[in-house]
Amino acid sequence: MEWQCTGLRWPEERGGPVLGWRKGREVRGSALAYGSEFGFRAEGVRGCAGARGNACPVGAVVPARSTGGRCPECGRLDRAHSVAADTIPDDPRTYRVYLAWFGPGTVKVGITAEERGAARLREQGAVVFSWLGRGPLMAARRAEELLRAALGVPDRIPYARKRAVRARLPGAEERAGEVAELYGRAVALDGGGWPEALERLPFEAVDHAGIFGIGAAGDPTGGVVRVVTGLVGGGAVAGRLVAAAGPDLHLETGADGVVVVDTRLMTGWALAAAGPEAGVSVPTVGIGGGVSQDGLF
Repeated sequence: MEWQCTGLRWPEERGGPVLGWRKGREVRGSALAYGSEFGFRAEGVRGCAGARGNACPVGAVVPARSTGGRCPECGRLDRAHSVAADTIPDDPRTYRVYLAWFGPGTVKVGITAEERGAARLREQGAVVFSWLGRGPLMAARRAEELLRAALGVPDRIPYARKRAVRARLPGAEERAGEVAELYGRAVALDGGGWPEALERLPFEAVDHAGIFGIGAAGDPTGGVVRVVTGLVGGGAVAGRLVAAAGPDLHLETGADGVVVVDTRLMTGWALAAAGPEAGVSVPTVGIGGGVSQDGLF
């Protein structure tokens, strides 16, 4: 049995990204450092990632472009106890409501278990966020629905949109200002349906640009030209890691420019190390859409 990639994690408040691996029930992580060489070659076929720590019972093969990385049956099982799918309304844990900013005009409201801290925000690629409140799950869910309607912000944003707006970030003050304005509108709703069981939390703009390696002078994300759309057996991606955000790794690849690899596309593959000379030999697409280098997408 080979080690399979399980995607990118952000376990520490001030730490960098960690790439996860699994072989059977054994798991491990590889800390990634900006400025270092990073390269891999996909081997064999892409297997289903399984569900909730268990291997796929039928060893299904999943499509290269699937960001879920699971067969339909394992996908259903994985969501069977999902807060996002509203399948565990009696969850006794404390939850937090947040506003997350991904780029100009791109903000969402959401909830996360308090015990996870801000890990969920980093996993989503939120450049800036602020907590709004904390309390029982159902109170947090009601607040989320209230704010979604009152503020006109969604609870989900397509990842392609997050990636596109991240390429043109304003300064830190402007980033925080947009979140502060929405926070002010949110607290002004007090008495207009805000759940009594939800404790209000003070405004604090937490900026992840430094952790992600973006938004500074010489920021490499503005130079992103292509995004990997899926891996293929024998295909390679190699370059110098210059930034990361959410599930994305930003690689400076020389001739191919800055290429983004969504690590959700790496899950289920057996990956071998590849040197810088390997370049990029998998399907890609321009950041604004278009045709991939091989004309397939």
